[in-house]
Formats: sequence, structure tokens, C-alpha cells
Amino acid sequence: MNAQTPVCQLLERQAMDYRQWWWVAPPQDDWLLEAGGGVISGDQSVLDAWRASGKSAGSALSTEPLEDIPGAVLFWPKSHALGEWWLLSLCERLPAGTPLQVVGENQGGVKRVLKVLAALGLGCRKRDSARRSTLFETRLERVSVAADAVWQTFEAEHLTLASHPGVFGHGKLDDGTRLLLSTLEAHLPDAPGTVLDLGCGDGVISAWLSERRANITAVDVNLFAVAATRCTLQTNGLTGEVLPSDVYSALDERRFDMIVSNPPFHQERTIDYGPAARLIRAAPQHLTPGGQLILVANAFLPYPDLLESTFGHCEILADDRRYRVYRVVLSQRHAI
Repeated sequence: MNAQTPVCQLLERQAMDYRQWWWVAPPQDDWLLEAGGGVISGDQSVLDAWRASGKSAGSALSTEPLEDIPGAVLFWPKSHALGEWWLLSLCERLPAGTPLQVVGENQGGVKRVLKVLAALGLGCRKRDSARRSTLFETRLERVSVAADAVWQTFEAEHLTLASHPGVFGHGKLDDGTRLLLSTLEAHLPDAPGTVLDLGCGDGVISAWLSERRANITAVDVNLFAVAATRCTLQTNGLTGEVLPSDVYSALDERRFDMIVSNPPFHQERTIDYGPAARLIRAAPQHLTPGGQLILVANAFLPYPDLLESTFGHCEILADDRRYRVYRVVLSQRHAI
């Protein structure tokens, strides 16, 4: 199978034997599975796919050393701070002297790798460029900065929130979530019951709802978000179940009185409505009769049609021209 993404097409043309190498934070590209080796990712869906294929797969947040690996390829993310974290983590987990290649699209800022590696005292050279992407290579060494140093906390909604560069809205409360919470304040029942926070991010929605006596389950496909939400709840003395999950994949047939979400619509720099569409279409299978789905989204996104086709109706609770808060209620007719 030929590589599908530009960065993998660049790797495919290298005179390299990657069969025992490990891919770090890779995109979804079936060529990588065929090329062999293992994967380290902060994306639960990537880990699930690799494990289903019988391949080695490790969590980004594991601190277990990785031995006997001939080399690793880091796919540079669009977040510069997250790329720095990956480099620090690999320096901690892989033996000194391990070959490392760093690949990324030029528009994604991969050329900044040279300065980052130089600041860490690591040499680097450009190996190749094509498909508007560049491939660098270096060797890992121990560095003085700990990967965990990138974690931070900040205050929002009278809560202390944990944040990591791999989490959406790192270090600040985004305006969409702010509108969602202010809208929920006026529409939340006195007894919220069981609530699913789908795409929990730094945990602000879960913590805010837990303060208001909701029985919280929080899920996110992003392992950094799962860790951040757990830390946020603990820091604020609140409770809730937090699970890694690709939309509803970890929930089996569980149902909730309410589903609340600020769903993502980007995969790196590419618009991707897939997760939000699955969230909406499968929501009736995870709501109790009379349960409601409340989500916030950029006003230009085509979610009203999806909501109406799934639930038969759609209500706009708030609209500030940039974001809209939608609500739908599961009727007996649409219950599954």
C-alpha cells in the first residue's frame, strides 16, 4: 500500500529500513501499519487501530523506558509547545544515542525544529524535503528539562484547571465553552442526573457540572485531555469518572440524562466533521428517554441539519454570531 499523507509519502521514498522503528504521534495512514514497528500516541483511536492489527502501541503519557528500538520518527504537530514536549519525553524514554527523525509539513512549522533541537543541545541536519514537507534527523541525548514541566494550571469559572500543550485551548478558557457554560446556567435542571461530558478537554465542563451535583462521566479520545480532566477534578475536590474513548467507544450501551459537548472539528490543520457527526448520530443510543444533548459550535458549522435529521428538531439556546449553543431532546419516537 502506498502512503496517503504528504509526510508519509516523504518517508516512503527514503532508503531506510523502518520495520523496527517506532512512529511517534503519527497521522492516520495505513502505510505506517504496513511499514512495521510500533507506535506511541496520545490519540486513543490510533492506539486502538494499532492494537487491533496486533502491533505494539504505547500511551504518550507512559514513562516506561523503551529499549532495543533502532530509531523513532516524530511527526511534528501544529502546536509548537506540544512538539517540544514530545522531544523532551523521547529524550527521557529512549536510550541516549537513539536515532530520531522529525517530519512535518512546512506550513505546520516543522522548520522550527532546528531551533528547538539546538536549544536542547542536540545536533540536527535536514535529510530530505518533498510534498511541501521536510524531514530532519538527529540523535537523542539526556537533557536538563523534564517533560512534565510543561503542565500548568490556570483559573477560570472559579475553578483551577490543569492544562497540557496537547489539550485544546491550552492555558485558557475558549469563548465557545464560556458561552456554553453561561447558557447552561439558565437551563440546567436542579437535579442534573447523569451527565456525559464528551470531549472533556481540560475538564472545565465536568468540574462546573460536578459542582452543581451532576453525576459526571467524562470522555476524550485525547489522552492528554483525560489526564488533565482527572487532575482538574481532583484539584477542585470534585468527583467524576474519566475515560479515554473515541466518541462513545468506551461506553458500551450506557445511557445518560444529558450529553454536553464542545466537539472538535479539526484534525491538525484539516477540517474534520467526523467525530461531531458520530457524536450526534449515535446520541439517541446513549440518552435516556427525554434526555437532552446540548452542544456549542462555531456558527458556520453545518450541525443544525445533522441534529434535525437525527432528532427531528433543533433549538438554538444562544447565538453570539461566532458560536451557537444547540439543544435537542430525545423523544419516544426517536429513542433507540
